[in-house]
Amino acid sequence: MKLVGVKTLHDYQRTHADVASQVDSWIQEVKVATWSTSHDVKRRYASADFFKNNHIVINLKGNKYRLLFRVNYKLGIVAVKKIDTHSKYNKWKLD
Repeated sequence: MKLVGVKTLHDYQRTHADVASQVDSWIQEVKVATWSTSHDVKRRYASADFFKNNHIVINLKGNKYRLLFRVNYKLGIVAVKKIDTHSKYNKWKLD
């Protein structure tokens, strides 16, 4: 998959070093992934939550952090939208 928004992740890693290795691992996983449907994502991230317009939230570092991204399965693009702590995730507006 092509990954868009890596800068957002790298910026976040600078202030949240405890999640840096998990973010790096996720980046590498996405780059070699070949997701065709949401079922492919769910197989890899069992606790993933799915929202409208192919937005997905996964847990990082247990349940301490949340990562929101959007997948365009047809074009093979994953776009990072947000990353933050679980407590701040509760304030995100997701439908």
